[in-house]
Amino acid sequence: MNIEKIKNYNQNMLAILVTVVSVMAFVGLFAVLFFTVMEINRFYYMDNDDTGILTEEKIETLQKENKRQQLISYESPRLVDSLKMIYLIPVSHKMLNDPELIEDATSMVMDYASRSRSDKRYSGHVYGSFNNLIVYDQEAQSSKKLFDKRINFNELHIEYCADDIIILFRASEADTYKDGVINQNDLSVLYLYSLTQQELKRISLADAGVFHFKFAKRSKDLLILFGMDRNQNGMYDEYLEPSILKRYSYDSDSLSNLVEPSMHDALQKMLDGSQD
Repeated sequence: MNIEKIKNYNQNMLAILVTVVSVMAFVGLFAVLFFTVMEINRFYYMDNDDTGILTEEKIETLQKENKRQQLISYESPRLVDSLKMIYLIPVSHKMLNDPELIEDATSMVMDYASRSRSDKRYSGHVYGSFNNLIVYDQEAQSSKKLFDKRINFNELHIEYCADDIIILFRASEADTYKDGVINQNDLSVLYLYSLTQQELKRISLADAGVFHFKFAKRSKDLLILFGMDRNQNGMYDEYLEPSILKRYSYDSDSLSNLVEPSMHDALQKMLDGSQD
């Protein structure tokens, strides 16, 4: 009788254990699927939201008919310096399904009084599809736009340094890919804006686009990965075309090689099997 009871007890415990493990596995699988779907949707939205800006050729065609197909839009202001009360206002745009006639300009008033604000200092990234950036000084009640030309960028990186706040973003300035739209498929440059110095810097490399960047440790200098447009089609293909590393000196506003040319040549010869 005791052996039979022990067997029944063990079977019951095993059944409970299997049930608990099965439930945990199901919940874990559901969570993984949920977050995977959310990430896919997020990247799908980001990819489809990047409409870019129309090329000069398309703009000229529309202007001849006194028409437009994109409208200026504004993102919610981002507080980047809580001490000086400096905000960034990303300027985006919306693509109309069909071109419309350009009517007389109408005043646009933005009322943020009804929006809740947080005093928490903002840092990190801002995503979207932008064509300009406005710096708003609340104390001086003044706004400053950074560009007087047509560009496109889809991400702002805000870096808090000990003595400054630096805004960085990769921007496309021309339809290098020749697909009729200026967007992130085109070769890009890197812009840095210092809130303290109120100075805009531009970093570029001939026949290449900025692919990735990060700050060097304990420094304002940048480590930049440029994608080389080796086939000269106006777009960098990370799977087929090489990249090159450069170090950007913030103080001297200059680029230098991170890997010396002699070492690069030695590595290439080693890869080719033609080393001395």
